[in-house]
Amino acid sequence: MSKRMNHRSVLVLAMIASVWASGASAQAPDLVEIVRNPIIGNFKGYAEFKMGQYDNARAIWEALAERGNAEAHFNLGILDEDGLGGAKHLQSALEHYEKSAIAGSGKAQYRLGLLYSNAATVPRDEVKAARWLAAAAAQGDQDAVTLLAQLDGASSTPAQQDFLKAQALRAGGQNQQAVAIWRRLAQEGDTRSRTRLAWMLEAGVGTVRDLDAAATLFRQSAEEGDAEAQYALGVMLQTGKGQTSDPLQARTWWQRAALQGHRPAIAALAPAGP
Repeated sequence: MSKRMNHRSVLVLAMIASVWASGASAQAPDLVEIVRNPIIGNFKGYAEFKMGQYDNARAIWEALAERGNAEAHFNLGILDEDGLGGAKHLQSALEHYEKSAIAGSGKAQYRLGLLYSNAATVPRDEVKAARWLAAAAAQGDQDAVTLLAQLDGASSTPAQQDFLKAQALRAGGQNQQAVAIWRRLAQEGDTRSRTRLAWMLEAGVGTVRDLDAAATLFRQSAEEGDAEAQYALGVMLQTGKGQTSDPLQARTWWQRAALQGHRPAIAALAPAGP
């Protein structure tokens, strides 16, 4: 990618920045604008999510999901699975994850594989687990590769086993236990665990919500090359939630994540609609 931004890119970033100039609020989102520009809409949803305005985030993502947006379906699955902004609804979460996975979301594919391999909240189904994990692995998801190998009986390192144990606890709703493992692994220098811990801190799942701590952890993992963290840090920099607003730095982190094939980052770098 070119290090210099063309004129259109500058205009796109300026337009996105203007959308968030006033920050997230409890006011109803402009769904007409959100549907017209899904990329901007998804980030507006993230901004509302980061501020704990889950009703607004849901309204945004539902409007996008009705038009087949894979990222929106995945995010609605997270809201339903964790009961953010309402009661937990696992069946609805599974339906959203499946729609997102079918549309090509590696995150949703991995999530389904994890849930079906665990049996803590849904009946264990190794066929479905293997199907979705293989799809995520084909997109380069190393966690999916590890879990798929474990299903096939392959050995893994103690750190990998602990990481997957935390993933399984998370899938089973035992969020505090998952956080405890990821916190320990993060302190031992495991980058992926630090990123997972940051997600939990950002949402306040299994731990007290702490956006500043999440931002610090995302940045540490991003600097160590984790694409998920690079993307998350970029969203914070773009929305000004958890980090001081800096659209140019946001784009830099998205570019780094995109070079690793991270689909949401690639989408974030795409030109906005007319």
